[in-house]
Amino acid sequence: MRLATLLPGAVLRAALPGALAAGLALAAPGAWAKPFSWAFGGDVLTLDPHSSNNTFTNAFLGNVYETLARHNERLELEPALAESWETPTPTTWRFHLRRGVKFHGGEDFTAEDVIFNWARINTPGALAKGNLAAVKDMRALDDHTVEVETNGPFPILLAALTQFYIMDKGWSEARNATAASNLSAREENAAGRSANGTGPFRVVSRTVDGPTVLEAFPGWWDKPVHNLTTVTFQPIRSAATRTAALISGSVDALVDLPIQDIPRIESNSALQVVQGPELRTIYLGFDHARDELLYSDVKGKNPFQDVRVRRAVYQAIDVETLKRTVMRGNAWVAGSMASPFLAGAPPSTDTEAQGRSFPYDPEASKRLLAEAGYPNGFTVGLSCPNDRYVYDERLCLSIIGMLGRVGIKVQPQIEPTNVWSRRVNTLDTSFFMLGHAGLPLADTYSTLQEVLATRTERSGGLNVGRWSNAEFDALARQVAQEGDETKRRALIRQALMVEKREVAHVPLHQQPIVWAAKKGIELAPAPDNRLRLWLVRVN
Repeated sequence: MRLATLLPGAVLRAALPGALAAGLALAAPGAWAKPFSWAFGGDVLTLDPHSSNNTFTNAFLGNVYETLARHNERLELEPALAESWETPTPTTWRFHLRRGVKFHGGEDFTAEDVIFNWARINTPGALAKGNLAAVKDMRALDDHTVEVETNGPFPILLAALTQFYIMDKGWSEARNATAASNLSAREENAAGRSANGTGPFRVVSRTVDGPTVLEAFPGWWDKPVHNLTTVTFQPIRSAATRTAALISGSVDALVDLPIQDIPRIESNSALQVVQGPELRTIYLGFDHARDELLYSDVKGKNPFQDVRVRRAVYQAIDVETLKRTVMRGNAWVAGSMASPFLAGAPPSTDTEAQGRSFPYDPEASKRLLAEAGYPNGFTVGLSCPNDRYVYDERLCLSIIGMLGRVGIKVQPQIEPTNVWSRRVNTLDTSFFMLGHAGLPLADTYSTLQEVLATRTERSGGLNVGRWSNAEFDALARQVAQEGDETKRRALIRQALMVEKREVAHVPLHQQPIVWAAKKGIELAPAPDNRLRLWLVRVN
């Protein structure tokens, strides 16, 4: 049976009598305490909290490490390691840190740890800096007060800080882990395989491509809703094997149930399904920067630098057919790079901003290719993961067929996530599939800053195609500083319309959240697709 259709901001949780709910929340390990196991189609890329922009990895680490402010399951901002804050000036934020917080190793959390982590995310291997590009400096005023100075007004600083995970300074220094692991250079330090955060769960053991075991941290400062003792995460790459593991009882929950298995789980009286739209937009991107593509038979020039070629690709792809045949109806066709469910995004009723820029029209694609000087098309490699997004490989294979019908002969580069992510992180691609959920900010600015802004040391960390547009960048900078919400939304809309006009990417759809679990397990899912273990209950 299907529990519910999840809407942004909704919380799926059975109503409990107040006394019973309070008892569960405060219960010490004992009668209420339960182990919990869950699976996902890929592994955590690293335990280093500053070395990855991978959404699943960041979400997993949010159970171990914490930030000054956090999003709850309704995607509302709330205090975490900072219990309060104020803004003495438009460019100064003063954070009052929570007292009595302990790291998993027993060390005290102080302002010194915040400043250490600020320095750490400015080391070469760090990928967590992008959302804090507006921050000029952080300084400790005393052991429990930190002042953050921004380059200009930055009204969404709290959202940007939701990915600024705090490690213990002394622990990191003792393990020679003062710099972030550099995954692109395949350089990893001790923080990649072990952890010392302040979060609700601490790492007991870590096996790459095997089980990672956590246990509830009894010294956590917050009051847990969960009643878990140990948590075992198991990556299971095969979709069929994942579903079989849930049905057999080998795991308690999946956070990426294959769509084709929804009816099978719904028909099982011992299991439950939750689904709804995720924030993530799946899209295709182009190499805009190179004068000659790495993987193409076109020599001496880059066909993707011609907007007519990009539009030809756009109009050759039938997104409605992809939704119907590949996604089995479980997708929301995207006309923009920003989900309408993100804070600040144009709503779905704004058809100009959120609608498709051009209709599916293979004949128009052929004409555009001929006008651009490719009457017989050309060959290009397409980089895709086969275990990262919902039906990613099937989507790519279907898209390859559609492009082939207009003369674009695509050489598939379909690879596991660890290989594919290394390729896109090192820009070793000409044409690629990616997805972005506007996280960790849950705000459209994250998409503007990380995915669409010109790639520099402080922006465009996920701008794999290196698209660059001065008008867009100027609008994105204004968005970052505009405190009036109405004006800010208007600027966001303008920026997204510049990207649409340039056909810089080909948005496909928002993919679904599809979770499944044994009956009696409450998961508190949210549109950011994060499993917040501190809200999980096994009844």
